[in-house]
Amino acid sequence: MRQPQRAIVSLSLLSISLLSISLALAVATSCATARAQTAASYDELAKREAAANAEDGKRVAPLKSIGNPSAEVSPDMQAMIGTPYPPHFNADPKTPAEWKELIDRRAKEAIANIPAMKAKLGVKVEETRLAGVHCYIVTPNKIALENRRRLLIHVHGGGYVFGPGEAALPEAIMMAGFGGYKVISVDYRMPPDFPYPAAMDDAMAVWKEVLKSHERHRLAIFGTSTGGAMTLAMVLRARDEKLPLPAAIAPGTPWSDIDKIGDSYASNEWVDNVLVTWDGWLGRAAKLYANGTSLKNPYISPIYGDFRGFPPTILTSGTRDLFLSNTVRTHRKLRRAGVIADLNVYEGQSHAQYQMNIDAPETKEAFTDIAKFFDRYLKQ
Repeated sequence: MRQPQRAIVSLSLLSISLLSISLALAVATSCATARAQTAASYDELAKREAAANAEDGKRVAPLKSIGNPSAEVSPDMQAMIGTPYPPHFNADPKTPAEWKELIDRRAKEAIANIPAMKAKLGVKVEETRLAGVHCYIVTPNKIALENRRRLLIHVHGGGYVFGPGEAALPEAIMMAGFGGYKVISVDYRMPPDFPYPAAMDDAMAVWKEVLKSHERHRLAIFGTSTGGAMTLAMVLRARDEKLPLPAAIAPGTPWSDIDKIGDSYASNEWVDNVLVTWDGWLGRAAKLYANGTSLKNPYISPIYGDFRGFPPTILTSGTRDLFLSNTVRTHRKLRRAGVIADLNVYEGQSHAQYQMNIDAPETKEAFTDIAKFFDRYLKQ
């Protein structure tokens, strides 16, 4: 009786072995087939794209999916990079009232975070008026000895429409907190009530007022996006008005060409998860601000100005930034004009994401780099 049992067991083991071999062969065949299909698909794609790009001129790119970057990118930053588009990216306000509703709604979201930011970074904020312009003085609880006579002027971003009042403060708070500088943030007038040149007039009025009590060698100007463009335009206008220039500037991812001109307006369209596309609210805000003035006016699009004689400049952007071309065009034009210009580009970041989360290590790194740059060029 024992021999038949052993035979049955042996046959069962043999069946299992044969089944395992069959499954392994099936998997191997499936993988080989998939690889062959992938190779064939790639070959077809390569032929199709080569044909589409066979002539000089526009580049045609296939539809593609881009995952989150992982190399040299913190988990906090990866989380931001992976978020969906903002709900307002394609907003199309038709009236001043509709613009104001959108502006106020976004401002409330930003203002809600201000108390926690001030506490975490150890700064205090006071309201003031300079030359009749509403401003905020942002002061770190501890100012290093070398920074006690230095002062930074901040012009906020927001497409010339977003960031009224306290909503403009996050970047100024980060610069004061991470950099240890006293900052004056300019709450300049904006559309829909005040189109160009109101914002620039306010910023220049503050600059002139600050010059009455501070040496230019101890002053710097900084801002991101719209604030970056205004930083550049302020230097152009100060030079044209024969005013002293700041010792250094930091135009972060500047909107230096307000029109849809530049490679990354196309290459990073739908990739940037902050601005997304020029053809949404952004382009509408550009036209609202310009109010009929040429978009190539250097005080609106400073890339068309003369950068000779500019102070040392540090620029910051990201590889997915819709304004990456604005940033690199500005950097290259500064260098061609003989200006000292540094450029920091972060892997995977969309527009201005280096200043959107105070807990991300890239945020501290970006503002620390700017502070170190200022420290090199500002007199103590």
